Amino acid sequence: MVWVPGMARAARRIATAAALGGGGLTALGATAYGLLIAEGLLARKAIGRPHGLDGPHSDGVYGDFDGPPIRMTMLGDSTSVGLGMTEASRTPAVMIAGGLSAVAERPVQLTVVGKSGAPSAELGEQVDRVLETKPDIAVIFVGANDIITQTPPGVAVRHLTKAVRRLREVGAEVVVGTCPDLGTVRPIAQPLRWVTRRWSRQLAAAQTVAVVDAGGRTVAFADLLGPEFETNPTEMFGPDRFHPSDRGYAQAAYAVLPSVCAALGLWPEPRPEHGEGLQPIYLAAATAAEEPGTEVSATRVDGRATGPHGKWAALFRRRLGESLNDA
Repeated sequence: MVWVPGMARAARRIATAAALGGGGLTALGATAYGLLIAEGLLARKAIGRPHGLDGPHSDGVYGDFDGPPIRMTMLGDSTSVGLGMTEASRTPAVMIAGGLSAVAERPVQLTVVGKSGAPSAELGEQVDRVLETKPDIAVIFVGANDIITQTPPGVAVRHLTKAVRRLREVGAEVVVGTCPDLGTVRPIAQPLRWVTRRWSRQLAAAQTVAVVDAGGRTVAFADLLGPEFETNPTEMFGPDRFHPSDRGYAQAAYAVLPSVCAALGLWPEPRPEHGEGLQPIYLAAATAAEEPGTEVSATRVDGRATGPHGKWAALFRRRLGESLNDA
């Protein structure tokens, strides 16, 4: 990477502003705020509710293999439960569990405790439900409802950090799919779409800094589904035009699966050198927030976790559907 003076400071401001609750409604005048509220209500009316408020029951053992099962838990919001799907096999949790089983050649015991509509503040209750199971891997999809409910980013990130730390304390690896870009949602009109895009990416950057610092790794959703939503809205969105379709959920699952496998030592880890793929955490967070599918995890340089510009982080964008031979 070519180091440009000021890049780390700029990235640090982006992530820190989000973590401290900056970049929010305080930047808007009363008239603009009123307009956003009105447009938000119209968008919510257009979105409606798909297939009730719950996804299909997905708990169970996946993979026709012998041996002790890998214990996997899925936490978060409606995307974690596959809201809008009627078959468990089409939910991201089951797709990740099935892929993990195939790579590990072991069964996967899946427990889903995510809840539709859950903001980060509800992660604590979800963690309470799974601590006794001592999961080997925990996957969290969260952030969209923090934007929708206008939760200050600092509050949302603190709840996420606590959840990651508690899971790490019982030995679980943690992979977090960061806040998606809500600017891709079709019922949301301008200028609300522009504002939600900005808030989404600021929150995603703050989530990345916090999760990596707490011992987990992140996968940036950003506008991962954006191009497909734009070109194939009827295929990538579900009936409510807000939540993904089965094809959209599959895209998210395939983006996260390699990081889940890598966290468990089943997939080759990136080997960042003194160059591309190696950045201070604040710059890595800002970069990942703009590049969908990018994994961020802690790393070391010359045996050190921290450099002159803060903690080191490795950025790695795996190709969707890659095999172990390609990694």
